[in-house]
Amino acid sequence: MPQSKNDVVLEVKDLKMHFPITRGLFRKVVGMVKAVDGISFALKRGETLGLVGESGCGKTTVGRCISRLYQPTSGEIYFKGKNIADVPEKELKPLRRNISMIFQDPYSSLDPRQNAGSIVGEPMVVHRLVKSRDEYKEKVKHLFEIVGLNPELTTRYPHEFSGGQRQRIGIARALAADPDVIICDEPVSALDVSIQAQIINLLMDLKSEGEKRLTYIFIAHDLSVVKHISDRIAVMYLGRIVELTTPRELYNNPLHPYTQALLSAVPVPDPEVEENRERIILEGEVPSPLFPPNGCALHQRCPIATPECSKTVPPLRECSEDHWVACLRI
Repeated sequence: MPQSKNDVVLEVKDLKMHFPITRGLFRKVVGMVKAVDGISFALKRGETLGLVGESGCGKTTVGRCISRLYQPTSGEIYFKGKNIADVPEKELKPLRRNISMIFQDPYSSLDPRQNAGSIVGEPMVVHRLVKSRDEYKEKVKHLFEIVGLNPELTTRYPHEFSGGQRQRIGIARALAADPDVIICDEPVSALDVSIQAQIINLLMDLKSEGEKRLTYIFIAHDLSVVKHISDRIAVMYLGRIVELTTPRELYNNPLHPYTQALLSAVPVPDPEVEENRERIILEGEVPSPLFPPNGCALHQRCPIATPECSKTVPPLRECSEDHWVACLRI
């Protein structure tokens, strides 16, 4: 398993999430979309794991399975040693407190009928974390201050805030129940670049200043953002993790062909370097998760594929210290 067991707060084993496709009056199942098709990783307390890959690779589905917004098809999700993958819906309330989520779109993830103070304070009410109205107001005010918002804005409604302010409200809401793990589902992708930096810095400050040692799963498709905030990065392709290592190792020594292609597409601000560096372009289109190819999911587009790659699914194995790769050729 690609992680020490010491102080592991979250461990995922062979997680799969397949969505059925139905047809006809009796909703006959005619196929399965394999959004997540067997991933494993472990996360230490206080660590940030970046989860990257192109759109449709299954990143968000992984986050929603861990938070149990989705019931996984199979696999195990251990939170503090307890398997939560098959916990019944009625027993999920304590889990909702310990695993929070920051959603991608700050415009649609906030209830337009609630004011900002009510949105932030709702988790405290649901989980009965406050004993009086005064304590409730004081904690909401404190959460606004933590995320850099004026506490006097608690009576305003979401449409009265900018995108960056709305995302700060979403972060305050995620912090309200004092969680152990926060899943950040592309929290800056809908924001301007300057606002993105503010939100990233805020998340890093919250992690370093808090006594509880917050643990993040940071889902994104922007590799430069993930490099800045993550302790380790997992690269996903078509529902599977193909490479897992530290940001420094990933950028300096990418081993998987897909990771190499992904990094070569990241623009470099230096015009001379950008003009002279090698660009790796994978041929063809990303296969459909409805009909994934046999063997390695990348073998139809991979420049180093062999006939064996079309027959065998490569396991995620450690090629060097804390550098895990799923490729038969490496």
